[in-house]
Amino acid sequence: MNANDVAAHWESNAETWTIYSRAGYDKYRDALNAPAFLKMLPPVAGLTGLDLGCGEGSNTRAVARLGARMTGLDIAPTFIRYARESEVEAPLGIDYVLGDDQGIDFPDASFDFVTAFMSMMDMADQRQVLKGIHRILKAGGFLQFSILHPCFVPPTRRNIRNEAGEPVAVEIADYLDESDGRVERWIFSSIPEEERATLTPFAIPRFHRTLSTWVSMIVEAGLTIEAFGEPMASVEVALGEPIVADTRIAPIFLHIRARKA
Repeated sequence: MNANDVAAHWESNAETWTIYSRAGYDKYRDALNAPAFLKMLPPVAGLTGLDLGCGEGSNTRAVARLGARMTGLDIAPTFIRYARESEVEAPLGIDYVLGDDQGIDFPDASFDFVTAFMSMMDMADQRQVLKGIHRILKAGGFLQFSILHPCFVPPTRRNIRNEAGEPVAVEIADYLDESDGRVERWIFSSIPEEERATLTPFAIPRFHRTLSTWVSMIVEAGLTIEAFGEPMASVEVALGEPIVADTRIAPIFLHIRARKA
């Protein structure tokens, strides 16, 4: 599967994804993943940043509100359309660009930092992407990205629940399977069942890599890893949003920050 195939899949997802995520159905993002990512993010006020795989711009706007001058890049035209409409309605000085993450078309040393919220595991050639990020970062600049945790969310994963429906364990398999472009089909599970039945599931092309492969790709690109994060829902958050309670059993997300010398 190449970048054009990835683009076609994400363009097919973009309309439904935007409508339902903006309606509050992406519980993992809103209740846990994005807040943990932003908490881990170094101070960015006054810096110039690129949000890679920005989608409809929700996370790009969150970083811009911290004082950064942001550019958002995405491969799906519908995502970019929605992001630009939001910028018109509530300007934050964000420039949204339609483009391929594998061919990052910016001059050398353009950005102080790059973010990528839950996008890099869906890119067809992460090794090339990471080298491109290194090229466009200024000296001392950093990349911070989040992905599905390769150790605990490999291609095969199943929650194990007790009689009360509470998560008690996780069953995983195929960790070493780095097959390219395995398409996963799902929809936000918090959408009411009767409504989900009327929707076409997302088609997500996935490029799973082991943790050791991720580390080797980052190092090969010339970046130095300086922080890992494995967000876990607090007791209070898990009670308020029970869907994220399984992150108290094993992490679902991995956050990585790496810096250019």
